[in-house]
Amino acid sequence: MYLSKEKMVSSKEQNSIYDIKISTVSAGCISGHDAVQELTAMDLAMKLHYLRFVYYFKTPMFDGFTILKIKETMFNWLNHAYIPCGRFRRTDAGRPFIKCNDSGVRLLEAKCHLSLDEWLESKDDSRHKLLVPNQVLGPDLAYSPLVSIQLTDFKCGGKSVGMSWSHVLGDAFSAVGFINLWAQAIAGHYPAHPLTMAQQQNQAHDFQNPNPNLDPLSVKRVDPVGDLWSTSNNSKMETFSFNISTSDLTRLQAQIGGTKVDQRVLEFECICVVIWQCLSKVRDGSGPRAVTICRNYLRNRNKGTITNESQTISLVKTDTPIGDYKPLELVSLIIDKADDDRMEIKKAIDRDDELPDFLIYGANLTFVDLSDASFYEMEVRGQKPVYVNCCIDNIGDEGVVLVLPTRKGSLDGRIISVTLPENQVLELKSVLKEDWGIA
Repeated sequence: MYLSKEKMVSSKEQNSIYDIKISTVSAGCISGHDAVQELTAMDLAMKLHYLRFVYYFKTPMFDGFTILKIKETMFNWLNHAYIPCGRFRRTDAGRPFIKCNDSGVRLLEAKCHLSLDEWLESKDDSRHKLLVPNQVLGPDLAYSPLVSIQLTDFKCGGKSVGMSWSHVLGDAFSAVGFINLWAQAIAGHYPAHPLTMAQQQNQAHDFQNPNPNLDPLSVKRVDPVGDLWSTSNNSKMETFSFNISTSDLTRLQAQIGGTKVDQRVLEFECICVVIWQCLSKVRDGSGPRAVTICRNYLRNRNKGTITNESQTISLVKTDTPIGDYKPLELVSLIIDKADDDRMEIKKAIDRDDELPDFLIYGANLTFVDLSDASFYEMEVRGQKPVYVNCCIDNIGDEGVVLVLPTRKGSLDGRIISVTLPENQVLELKSVLKEDWGIA
């Protein structure tokens, strides 16, 4: 079940958010000429997932701005990003598409009784969810905003900007590009052309495969969701995060690669191996024997495009218990045996007239490399965020691990955000500390 914010955070933090106001903001001019945006098979495969971001600013980035002035900057921003302002419709055959009708993004304004320092001192990752809208699409699909923004004022001047992004629009890099465009619009800088979405490609899929009715192992088919794009978990999920410094990463790479560090033992693969092996130990050494690796494919990313086509979704599987592998052998497995499953996912969507509903994140234990995401490049009136939180909502029970960047000049290394069934979290923390010295 999609948990409410009240069930996910402490009463202290829950009660600290008050004076919530809700409105809608759209483009200042008629945009898109009531155009229609069709969705690719990969867009539809990602439709049940949601990206939530919270950007924390130490100083009042909108100091001297009334809410009307803030909305004016949003009008100008959304003139150049009108597709996320649309709403979903369905064709006669039932395939969803976006009607670019300028219905707008949802805007929430809130206040917090705590200072930003007090808020960030908490170790409870669930607190971030109070600062970002937790909406899902539907059940009134034609009226559901695809994007929601929450502006929260902290005591003593800090501010947060939370954004909820429907993954059907594009991946995390698309979402970051979208909100960074707002920062540019505030400074009066606009792109030459509005943001676009990747177009559906007519591809000749080979459906004569030996198992035409089997879904790819990188996805989990769920019961049809209709117009409410949300699912429930079998386990209560919990998120925790920790920082791995550059020196710790170097140490882990040496431990994995031996006395002579293998140049192939890269940071992301190193993190994957450490958590995969530790979680296998939590699960009695046998598994998980299949994991999903999601990475940004830079060569296939066009500037000014929001898309789900530029994230690789690779499956790594083995019939051997994970406990039997040495860490360096697992690195080789990830590097040499990761099969990009995107084409198989597209085939599974296209061959089914009923348009199946899939989970990708959490269908297997899923590692997502966001270390190159430009979270900290969002600059508003000379201010950059001191911290950015990111999570993926509506995931499968196998869990998700996000590898995130840190702010230059502050923490170094990487921030690791782990979402797992609640009953596995404490033991995983213990194994990480005991086996790898990660606390």
